[in-house]
Order: sequence, then C-alpha cells, then structure tokens
Amino acid sequence: MTTSSAPEAELPPVARRNDYEVWIEREGLKTIEGLYIPDLKTVELGDWARRGCRGAVARLQGSEGINDAHVVEIPPGGEVAPERHLYEELVYVVSGAGSTSVWNSRGDKTTFEWHAGSLFSVPLNTYSQHFNTSGREPARFYSVTSAPLMMRLLHNLDFIYQCDYDFTDRFSDGNADFSGAGTAYQRRLWETKFIADVAAVELKSWKERGAGGSNVMLEIADSTLCGHISQFPVGTYKKAHRHNAGANVIIIDGTGFSLLWAEGDPMQQVKWQAGSVLVPPDRWFHQHFNTGTRPARYLALRWGSRKYPLFKEYLIDKPTSQGGDQIEYYDENPAVREMFEKELTANGGVSKMDDVF
Repeated sequence: MTTSSAPEAELPPVARRNDYEVWIEREGLKTIEGLYIPDLKTVELGDWARRGCRGAVARLQGSEGINDAHVVEIPPGGEVAPERHLYEELVYVVSGAGSTSVWNSRGDKTTFEWHAGSLFSVPLNTYSQHFNTSGREPARFYSVTSAPLMMRLLHNLDFIYQCDYDFTDRFSDGNADFSGAGTAYQRRLWETKFIADVAAVELKSWKERGAGGSNVMLEIADSTLCGHISQFPVGTYKKAHRHNAGANVIIIDGTGFSLLWAEGDPMQQVKWQAGSVLVPPDRWFHQHFNTGTRPARYLALRWGSRKYPLFKEYLIDKPTSQGGDQIEYYDENPAVREMFEKELTANGGVSKMDDVF
C-alpha cells in the first residue's frame, strides 16, 4: 500500500470474457446445454473447422465451469487434426472404430486401436491424432476435459496449446502401454491407461450403495480426472447421494430414470437409455432407477482421483444422519419408491426392492 498522496487510479475494466469463453468463440463450436443429453449417438453437432471434423462442446448445468465435454465425430475413413494441450482429457468412444497415435516432442510414440465402448486418456500435453478406420461408418467420442478450469486459471490460450514441455512421468518410451494392462488395488480400484470395453469390465460388490449394486473405481493415465463404473440389477434403484460438480454420468446399458434435486427443492426427473448423459450439479442429491429388463450400467467421468485429489471428498456412502452425503432407504421420501414402482409396472417389470429394505 503506497503512502503517496497522489490520487489512486481505478482498476481498468476487463475488456474480454474469460479465456474459456474466448476459446469457444474462436473455435466456432456449437454448444450443448441443459441438465442432460438424451442420446450421444444422435445429438446434433456443428462443424469444427480447425480439427477437420464435426463437433460440439457440452456445457451441461452440473459441470459448473470446472470441466466440460467435447463431442467429436470423425467421418468414415477420416481423421482429426493433431494437437497437444495443457488440459486433461478422458475419452469414451460412443460409436465406431479406429486408432489413436500419441507422441511427444522427444519422439516417443505409440498407436493403439479402439472401438465403441472403449475408454482412454490422452496423457497431458502429448500430441494426439485420432483416425476412423471404417470406410462406411462415422466414429463418435465423448471426451470429458479440464479445459474450462485450465483456460481460466492460466488465461493464455497460446500457452495452453503451444507449451513444449514433455511430462515424461505420464508418457515416454517406458510409460506408453495402451494395451489395457493395469493394476488392481484395494477398495475396488483399477489403474490403467486404456479400457477396451467399459461394458465388459468385471465389477465388485459395493453393498453400502444399496440395491445389490457393484462398482469399480478408475485411475486413468495419472490424471486428476478419474472415473468409475457402476451397475445395479433389474427391478432396483440406488440410494440417493450428493457430491461436487462435474461428474458426467454416461449410461452404458439399460433403461430407467434419475431424480435430481437441491436440498429443499422439488425433484427433477431425467429419463435415460444407453447413450444418455447427465451431470448432477454441485451438492444436488441424485438417485438412479432401473426400470428396464437388463442390469443398468453407467460410466462416470469426474473429479475425485484418489491418487491426486483436487476438491473436497464427500462421504457418498455414509448416511446423512451420520454427517455423510447418502440418504438411506429408510430415510427417503416414500414418494420415491412409489414413483419407481409406478414406472416399473408401466414397463412390465417387477420390483425387487422388498429384498433390499
């Protein structure tokens, strides 16, 4: 603080929006907003000229500016322009088949193949290029990224895309295995760079979350972004819980609905099928219901890495009555079960919840 008696100048007004907004405008990207996407396979895209493909950026309500998702479609026999960037990216393959090449400035390089249902991460600040190996069908991705956070934090887009530093701890000749190999740890944790088919991953029981559900937690390519895969049986629903923003819940299999609500507010219902995505807003309770004829499985791409925690960790399997963030079945509004059984009956299903309560 100066002691000069000279008059103090006013802080100049900010002459631009935050760099993430600038980036969206510069890229000419179509944006997808709202609480959810009904079907990733059919959601409308625009042209992404710089990358030579179709694309859009998903800025769903629950992302709240701390992450986003890029929907990318590669034409038959096509490719996207290569790029490197200083934000993390977890890539789920919605449809199609192809390959990806990853390399760095030192010359370390690898190429791996993927197909619908695959999940992988492009290691931080590596070059990557995606190829559609089918001459007949397009390939489509849903990539959850930390771009909004990084662009607003660094507020220099040239640095985001032109930094030449190689994170060799994340990718090098000795750390470039995209075969699907990984390491299993306690508490249902699997660490890897690549999963060939999310629908085929073996899960383990997680009784605390209810309904006979199973789960595996994912650490992917040493990212702070991470994920999990969960499944619950026909005729059941999971316990309501809440956590921080930015969890992109991608339905892999099954049909049903979810309820989402901020504490004290009315519940909102979202109906889903394979290919739907919903992102619960920060600290909103949400609860998933299987009203179909198959086990319901979903992939959540989110913050919350156990290796590299960034935000507060919520107690998603501890009752709210004990200071946690999960509503036990015996504490829930009776209207919840009534709504579930009405929807289930309309679909010709039979409730299995008497075995759970």
